[in-house]
Amino acid sequence: MPVTPTPVKESHVIKTVALVGNPNSGKTTLFNAFTRLRQKVGNYPGVTVEKKSGKLVLANDRVINVVDLPGTYSLSVRSPDEQVVHDVLMGRMEDAARPDMIVCVVDASNLERHLYLVSQVQDLQIPMVVVLNMVDEAEEKGMTIDAEKLSKGLGVPVVPMVANKDIGVGRLKELIAGGVEVNYERKWKMAPDLEEEVEHIVRLIMARNNVERPQAFVEALIMMALGSRLKTDPKAKAVTRFYQEQLIEQIHKVQERLKQYGLRARTEAIEARYDWIKSVLKDVIRKEGDQKVSATEKIDSVLTHRVWGWVSFVGLMVFMFYMIFTIAAYPMGWIDTGFARLGTFAGARLPSGIFTDLLVNGIIAGVGGVVVFLPQILILFLFIGFLQDTGYMARAAFIMDRMMTRFGLHGKSFIPLLSSFACAIPGIMASRTIENPKDRLVTILVAPLMSCSARLPVYAIMIAVLIPHAASWQKAGIMFLMYLLGIIGACGMALLFKKTLLRSQRPVFIMELPPYRLPSFKSLMIYMWERSRMFVKRAGTVILGMSIVLWALMSFPRHADMPPSQALQHSYAGQIGQMMEPAIKPLGFDWRIGIGLVGSMAAREVFVSTMSIVFNLDGSTSGQGLQKAFAVAHWPDGRPLFTPLVCLSLMVFYVFALQCMSTIAVVHRETNSLLWPAFQFVYMGILAYCMAFLTYQGGRLLGFA
Repeated sequence: MPVTPTPVKESHVIKTVALVGNPNSGKTTLFNAFTRLRQKVGNYPGVTVEKKSGKLVLANDRVINVVDLPGTYSLSVRSPDEQVVHDVLMGRMEDAARPDMIVCVVDASNLERHLYLVSQVQDLQIPMVVVLNMVDEAEEKGMTIDAEKLSKGLGVPVVPMVANKDIGVGRLKELIAGGVEVNYERKWKMAPDLEEEVEHIVRLIMARNNVERPQAFVEALIMMALGSRLKTDPKAKAVTRFYQEQLIEQIHKVQERLKQYGLRARTEAIEARYDWIKSVLKDVIRKEGDQKVSATEKIDSVLTHRVWGWVSFVGLMVFMFYMIFTIAAYPMGWIDTGFARLGTFAGARLPSGIFTDLLVNGIIAGVGGVVVFLPQILILFLFIGFLQDTGYMARAAFIMDRMMTRFGLHGKSFIPLLSSFACAIPGIMASRTIENPKDRLVTILVAPLMSCSARLPVYAIMIAVLIPHAASWQKAGIMFLMYLLGIIGACGMALLFKKTLLRSQRPVFIMELPPYRLPSFKSLMIYMWERSRMFVKRAGTVILGMSIVLWALMSFPRHADMPPSQALQHSYAGQIGQMMEPAIKPLGFDWRIGIGLVGSMAAREVFVSTMSIVFNLDGSTSGQGLQKAFAVAHWPDGRPLFTPLVCLSLMVFYVFALQCMSTIAVVHRETNSLLWPAFQFVYMGILAYCMAFLTYQGGRLLGFA
């Protein structure tokens, strides 16, 4: 059995637990097992790195705060994500409590690499438990791990676990409930000259700053400082004053002296840690039998192949869109019918007047026009979650890297760009794992060109009008082309930026390919629940608010003596749309579409709710739905408005336009500048206009209607 925890004093009772681990270690699966639906997603104060926190309820109804930190390979800060992990563990993150205990999750089949982070976390002298996750996969590879010997070698409790099956989770909860004392002494040693220099600086700090932390903790700070680029921190407290100029100067002198000895502090520390890890694992791991070709290797021979890898990737994407148009069609019909009946019921039961008009034509029509697309968005998130949990996402990044490097994009950019298919905001936040600032900025600038879930309602309604009687596979094909157009646009703009504004060396991409795993059904459901809840919340806040504002702009000033279509044309919104019409008419758009473009500045999906309000107030829907209203809409001279060419032009416009204020706000926070979000909004707006113009006018020249 692993080391038994020593009972701790009441003052040391665990209140906050931080989950730390390498990417793909199963840390998030454990977090979901701990918190279930008692979790909250937000951002760390001052930065846009996603923060997951939740409540763990123990057997005695005691509640523990659990924080899921971003995945990291080390505490030596090289990227913003790693900076967050470093600052939280050091207690330097504003409004984020320093954890009372750390649960370090490691992959049992990759112990040597994962224990490097464990060795760094141990140096911080915070109570810790090591979770030996995915022991079932290690056993399938013929590996037997002696958890008791590993626990003694590390000096901390070790819990064997299969998190996605809840195996070992109960034991970990017991350790958290009982608490674990720190009883650690650094066992890995560097060259004597380097050890002497470290000891000298430690004595200097402890003497001058009256540091209350253990000496080993101060040593850990020095180890990181010697191998990092240092900068002053004006907000530093007594414990972290080693960042200040005097000490930085001292460390720089040490680094110069070490160079004269032929030593590099960072390299020496890394090698010393790995030497110690190998000595710990010497009698811990036993391999049995001949090493056979694993299932992962067999699958990778196809999915990472130069030809079949691409065929598989494209096939998966097309299949996803096919499922979006087939499975989602049934619940979408039910939701659409439900909102239509609700509007009819409200209109029949309530007295005629402004309030009823607002409720039926503003709120119900506006919100219902967007919520109807929830099933399609759920299927999209189901696929993305499935690809992430199975390990395929890393393979997709691997095969895409061959193409992306030709356009100057970093291989690590693929994950942020793929995340942007769900929403550009987490995609932009995911770019924090990219070390090079210019590569990261390029990724931020092109991420919104990937078609996010907010564009899905626009594409879906336009495709339904464009080819109403087509088969699902044909609709899926057009949807795929829109997504492909966004990818091509992102690559093209990235190449342009790398050749002009953001020149830098061609990036090198190194990425771990985790073994394939069956995803946890519970984790997938939680992921879908989180994302759908955010979508519904958006529908109940942003879209509801915009629907009310747009209804008011379309309803006033009142013209009771006019037919509905003329009254709408003379409203405030109608006047704005008519002012825009000369500029957007070359794209095939009229003033009503112009109102939709303005409304969708808040969020792209607001275009659909805006159009729903427009045609409800116009009297065009007659309770038949937005698709049929689009089909009969026409210009004043009788020409149909939503021709196939206009539908294509509108979709192309939304592929390239930055119609999302939230994205602009996040880019501002990420870049700490107003210049880059303004530049991004302008360049994407010009690009959207030009591409829609080429689509519509080019189609007319070729003889398309």
